[in-house]
Amino acid sequence: MITANQLRSFTEQIFIAIGCSEADARLATDVLVSADLRGVDSHGVARLPGYVRLYDNGRINPQPHIRIVHETPSTAVVDGDRGLGLVVGPWAMQVAIEKARIAGTGWVAVRNSNHFGIAGYHALLAAEHDMIGQAMTHAAPLVAPTFSLDKLLGTNPIAVAIPAATEPTFLADFASTAVAYGKLEILQRKGQDIPHGWAQNAEGESTTDANAIRNGGALLPLGTDREHGSHKGYGLGAIVDIFSGVLSGANYGPWVPPFATAGFMQANEGVGQGTGHFFGAMRIDAFRPADEFKTHMDTWIQRFRQAKAVDGKRVLIPGDPERDMEAERLANGIPLVEPVIKSLEELGERFGVSL
Repeated sequence: MITANQLRSFTEQIFIAIGCSEADARLATDVLVSADLRGVDSHGVARLPGYVRLYDNGRINPQPHIRIVHETPSTAVVDGDRGLGLVVGPWAMQVAIEKARIAGTGWVAVRNSNHFGIAGYHALLAAEHDMIGQAMTHAAPLVAPTFSLDKLLGTNPIAVAIPAATEPTFLADFASTAVAYGKLEILQRKGQDIPHGWAQNAEGESTTDANAIRNGGALLPLGTDREHGSHKGYGLGAIVDIFSGVLSGANYGPWVPPFATAGFMQANEGVGQGTGHFFGAMRIDAFRPADEFKTHMDTWIQRFRQAKAVDGKRVLIPGDPERDMEAERLANGIPLVEPVIKSLEELGERFGVSL
């Protein structure tokens, strides 16, 4: 176990060591540690060595000039100048929020960025301003569309945050695949198999091999197969890819650059600039009075909480498991598996920072 404050101090110092400003290092750290606190271990500090490898390979600019390259009163395209997606993402969401203050809604497409951490972090930024926040990003091609043997899409998550009055914010944050690749990485570190339905092997057959993607296999869309609705997961992933890549001018489909942890993949010749994201902010009072809406959100949430559940279970509101985990980990610390500790210690030795 390690405390959140210990992780923050260590991670900030690593980001500063590769050239980030103190403000950017603090922001990037907040995104990563928030993932660990919320139990999304696949997107927390376990990814820190990957960001450093991206920096080593010239993929990350630690001092980016993030800028708007095209805009209307309610839309914008942001160029991230190869910055950390952990920094570019919140910058772009702030643009969407400011657009929404004026126009009612704000929509921002991002190009020339990198992996931006958990999508939910960015969506929640808008919810703090009585707005509905939306965040999505495409990712390296690890996913085979329904009936495909080729990997053409990423895990391509979508997050939507909707504020309430007294109830906690509704936060749906999910990949458009059966599982995020980071979950496979966790089981790889533990030497464990994956459940059937997460991935296929090189022949397109269901597999329990956590290393299947490295050996020519692919992740599966949400739904796993056609009979269980994989075409819907494929459709969601495609929408995210088009919004994040084709609309922004970033790479898309099989040309999205790989994250450093997927080092077995070689980046194909690009058709755009870097990795892309898409953000939205919708001012609630552009539709109805915000207090009235949030009161009705309370009613919505409370009714779903009261739903009769199967024995031993309870009906959850999107965001509940992460909130429960955050409370537990703030009190008791964040568990790190040995391979993650080792990788962080190696970073510490390189930059003279103690974990």
